Amino acid sequence: MTLPDFKADPWLLDPMERASRDAITAHQIKRLRWTLGHAYENVPHYRQAFDAVGVHPDDFRELADLRHFPTTGKAELRANYPFGMFAVPREKVARIHASSGTTGKPTVVGYTKADLEVWASLVARSIRAAGGRPGMRVHVAYGYGLFTGGLGAHYGAEALGCTVIPMSGGQTERQAQLICDFEPDLIMVTPSYMLAILDAFRAAGLDPRATSLKAGIFGAEPWTEAMRAEIEGAFNMHAVDIYGLSEVMGPGVAMEFVASKDGLHIWEDHFYPEILHPETGEPVADGEVGELVFTSLSKEAMPVIRYRTRDLTRLLPGTANAMRRMAKITGRSDDMLIVRGVNVFPTQVEEQVLGFAELSGHWQIVLTREGRMDEMAVHVEARPEALGAPGIDTALAHRIKEMIGVTARVVVGMPGSIERSLGKARRVIDRR
Repeated sequence: MTLPDFKADPWLLDPMERASRDAITAHQIKRLRWTLGHAYENVPHYRQAFDAVGVHPDDFRELADLRHFPTTGKAELRANYPFGMFAVPREKVARIHASSGTTGKPTVVGYTKADLEVWASLVARSIRAAGGRPGMRVHVAYGYGLFTGGLGAHYGAEALGCTVIPMSGGQTERQAQLICDFEPDLIMVTPSYMLAILDAFRAAGLDPRATSLKAGIFGAEPWTEAMRAEIEGAFNMHAVDIYGLSEVMGPGVAMEFVASKDGLHIWEDHFYPEILHPETGEPVADGEVGELVFTSLSKEAMPVIRYRTRDLTRLLPGTANAMRRMAKITGRSDDMLIVRGVNVFPTQVEEQVLGFAELSGHWQIVLTREGRMDEMAVHVEARPEALGAPGIDTALAHRIKEMIGVTARVVVGMPGSIERSLGKARRVIDRR
């Protein structure tokens, strides 16, 4: 795939992407004033939260003032379930999405017609950053329904002028066959499910490197540079990262440019990012790792003020444009594992697993407690050609100990022994 030259062809960027940093800042201040007032006047939770700490939308004059406003988290969204965070009358809500609710009540989000148009335009912008162009075919393998991935990708691709193949998740063997038959240019899917599709190619005797795919746009879960290399090598295509979460909008909050693959540019004309210390909640300097926090700048139905994503990353200067980048998500402040006093993020384990050519990209951590001691097992799969190869378990256990600092028992299973997910992979089973 020929990489687009965004500097030589400025038409590839819309006016806000070509704006200076000063222009972006002025735009953010103007929109933040509107958002804070809109939330305060129309959402009882925000009025109570602002009043409780003694701030008012009129107190906001410059970006630094935002730190005085309270943060928002999943607990507040669930406490106002289902529609208490909406800022417009019910008849103005054009669509409702919701999280899975696996850890409690689902978080419900609403969109006006204008919100949906903005969302589609930002996903279109993201696909364009990945090299997508009008007329290209896009295979969407994110799940459709209340999950924002499928419909977000679908309407964004249509907004760009692409032809959408709305496959959704599941029917993995058919996914592989239709990729061969329909010859899509792009695929949008979780990276872990892309590996399941890769397994289907190999099981059917199909060559994944011979497909029409030019790029894959992968999101909905953290993934590593090692997984990027695995996917790009297997399919002979570019693999780029897209970021989003339903509480803020859905996919398309930030996007990696295929020409640089150096982090995700945040669409700062619609979302204002902060990085806070996960424990103190205080801002950290640009370039330092902390918890990503977003304030929406244009959402009508459900504005979010300083929403704590729990994702750990850092902010970096823009490269493709003046909007700041976020580094790849290194983990979450609320899914960090503590094993015998050692902080472990699942992505750290993934990086070590993918360092072994004898192993597939499928893996799972199982935590148990025998007496007073935590035990960690890492279940992996051997590739068919590496079945019976000696010493893989010992070598991976040594690598995990050396690189992460935790002792783990490695279990090497047969191909297909790790459960497959149609969306986000279930990486950790905690039986403690």
